[in-house]
Amino acid sequence: MSGEPWTPGNWSWVTEFIILGFPHVQGVQAYLFVLLLLIYVTTVLGNLLIFLVVRLDPRLHTPMYHFVSALSLLELGYTAATIPKMLSNLLSEEKTISFSGCLLQIYFFHSLGAAECYLLTAMAYDRYLAICQPLHYPTLMTPALCARIAVGCWLGGLAGPVAEISLVSRLPFCGPNHIQHIFCDFPPVLSLACTDTSVNVLVDFVINSCKILATFLLILSSYVQIIRTVLRIPSVAGKTKAFSTCASHLTVVLIFYGSILFMYVRLKKSYSLDYDRALAVIYSVLTPFLNPFIYSLRNKDIKEAVRRQLRRSGILR
Repeated sequence: MSGEPWTPGNWSWVTEFIILGFPHVQGVQAYLFVLLLLIYVTTVLGNLLIFLVVRLDPRLHTPMYHFVSALSLLELGYTAATIPKMLSNLLSEEKTISFSGCLLQIYFFHSLGAAECYLLTAMAYDRYLAICQPLHYPTLMTPALCARIAVGCWLGGLAGPVAEISLVSRLPFCGPNHIQHIFCDFPPVLSLACTDTSVNVLVDFVINSCKILATFLLILSSYVQIIRTVLRIPSVAGKTKAFSTCASHLTVVLIFYGSILFMYVRLKKSYSLDYDRALAVIYSVLTPFLNPFIYSLRNKDIKEAVRRQLRRSGILR
């Protein structure tokens, strides 16, 4: 751009964006499509399986598994916000998305991502009560409270990105319109605005810091108390059993927060493009893909519940 100040008459408005995705893999896009499709189908089937098994098996109607099923349902929406469009872009030459479609993708991706932060925090609090206050746990974590917490996580997530989306929708976009990312997101979209976006960057930083750092610190504080309590258990078997109930959740937390902290808690629009794309693959594709394996392969109760449902349906004898 020429450095001339923006005025409504100077530029034509951008009505659509082009998502570049991975521009350096032109020769292997078909292979990437097949790989991503397999990952997406596995993610959907895995999370759907866990959700249905927990809902159908009365033995899993406990607060911990109630939150696990809510997380699986959340992952279905979280991946649906980005991966289908990523798949279509791998096969399409145009790779376009409308301005409103881009904002909607950002909204649902961030709202469901925020809901996941809140839900992971609720799951850590549930483990804290179960291990640190076992005598009061049944009266504190009631089914009604679990339902209210899950609904609160969803509503809090849906309300989260409204201010950021509102600010972005008012920015002038006058070209270029190439998004240097694998889907629409705040940092790459802000870099295309033809005006100063320092207010947007600051608002994003404050909101993301409060949302991501606050929930992460709450989870961390819960696990500090859990570790202190577990270390006071005299038997090795007791310690192992207590830690085993937290292992799956802690693994998911480390993978998910390990990527989003570096991506969104920063005072810059973007770092290197390849760095941002790699982080995006981790938190948008790999984390939802790994969750069913983490919760099923490491969890005896869910594996046994799956076997019971398969026997009940006649698939296993």
